[in-house]
Amino acid sequence: ASMSQQDEIELLKRQMAIMKENQNQFFMLINGMFVFFMQCGFAFLEAGSVRSVNTVNILMKNILDVFVGSLSFFAFGYPFAYGRPGNSFIGHNNFFGANVDYFEKTITVDNSTLAGYETSSSYFANWFFQYVFAATAATIVSGAVAERADFACYVIYSFTITGFIYPVSAHWVWSPDGWLYTGAGTGLRMQDFAGSCVVHVCGGVAALVGAKILGPRLGRFSEDGKLNAIPGHSVPLVSLGAFILFLGFLCFNGGSIQRISEDGDGLIASLSITNTIISGSGAGLSAMLANRVYNTVKGNGKFWSLLMAINGALAGMVASCAGCNDIAPWAALTIGSVAGVMFVVARNVVLWAEIDDPLDAISVHLIGGTIGTISAPIFAIRGQMVGGKPEGGPLYGGGIIAWKGVGWNLVGLLSIALWSGICCITLFSTLNMVGLIRIPKSVEEVGIDIKKHGELAYPEAFVRVISDEKKKKTEDGALKQRNLGADSKSLPIIKTSAWECDTNTPPTSSNGMTIDPALLSPNSVYSNL
Repeated sequence: ASMSQQDEIELLKRQMAIMKENQNQFFMLINGMFVFFMQCGFAFLEAGSVRSVNTVNILMKNILDVFVGSLSFFAFGYPFAYGRPGNSFIGHNNFFGANVDYFEKTITVDNSTLAGYETSSSYFANWFFQYVFAATAATIVSGAVAERADFACYVIYSFTITGFIYPVSAHWVWSPDGWLYTGAGTGLRMQDFAGSCVVHVCGGVAALVGAKILGPRLGRFSEDGKLNAIPGHSVPLVSLGAFILFLGFLCFNGGSIQRISEDGDGLIASLSITNTIISGSGAGLSAMLANRVYNTVKGNGKFWSLLMAINGALAGMVASCAGCNDIAPWAALTIGSVAGVMFVVARNVVLWAEIDDPLDAISVHLIGGTIGTISAPIFAIRGQMVGGKPEGGPLYGGGIIAWKGVGWNLVGLLSIALWSGICCITLFSTLNMVGLIRIPKSVEEVGIDIKKHGELAYPEAFVRVISDEKKKKTEDGALKQRNLGADSKSLPIIKTSAWECDTNTPPTSSNGMTIDPALLSPNSVYSNL
């Protein structure tokens, strides 16, 4: 029998609902993949910013954020953040993926600007998108504690921040049950579209606490307070990582609408992307200029710093996260320009306080996130919702409600900073007391890669077996050794078995060095260094 007109209409509605749900999930998955690719950007950025003898170690930490973070966030983090039912402080359902009907086909249309809670059919798309945000928050700390954090310390930290610390802050702001989302009776809602506060302030505070408790790298600060440069080994790697992160931030912010099937969704996504690149561009230029002015005044020379431009741009993109969906491009430029200047100021304050942050993670994420959290409600076009309608921001006729929204964002900023700070102080202090926070001095002097991982990032540039005729004892009874991987005169020369160019034998590499693979195993001579 043929279908009635009413049945055909109902079938069409169902098909449209299914299509919209699939479109939304595909949108989240694609953007989530690009945000996941930011881990590659962080890997390049951090690898280039450390010395060559610690490159494997920093890359291992990025890998751990992916492996440990995914398991931790699936088992505990996502349930704590979005498990329903939940209370205003924390969620408490779906642990280890329990109570999820994997093949449920019920479609629930959510017409809010920010995605609310999904039906079971979209559980995994939402999990993946939220997981890559959690992994980003975890990775922030790896740069701040680079070149001296113990391996076990970082494993424990990575598990804790993705499984508990970050999920609680995400629950407060992005879960319909969270107290900063519901307003706790005030009728207000915290404005943090893509995580200036939830992701970057949370991770930035963790970086500050970790770097402070861990202490500086050997030789970073002299006893008289003099700052000693310990440059990274590859600016090109830093630049490559920066471009990958720039791309990732476009999806980080543009994808945070978490849907693309409703009227206006495309506008919000494209506006978010536009504001992100404008904010980052303004910040990169302002940071580069501010750094040049600062060094000129200090008599350090007139330089246009590539690294300052890169980190300034990252700070600007971090600052854009909170309000990129609800501000005009001119406001994004203003916010980014301020973030770039404040990045330079904060960087010098961190150095003055003798806190060693090899990646400037504190200045980029904590300061950038703070500026974004405060700026979002001030420059908001729509602002707070009153009776289902936008009230408007303070600059768009919002009145007292709009300024209350600014105050609510400040409450959220302080709350998340305190939460992350208290948790991380407890965590890192405990690890410090049990002796798991920092590598031994002897390992730090030699380099973490060969002592802790038995692998080298650049083996060809590191060692060559000396012929028996050339093996002579040095004054201390060891083999004469030379380091081609150290990048700083401020540290002792790292001990290695020397490799020398051999012009009498066929070269095995582009620089004519011959390599004995046996030396690269953990059971080699390096194990006795």
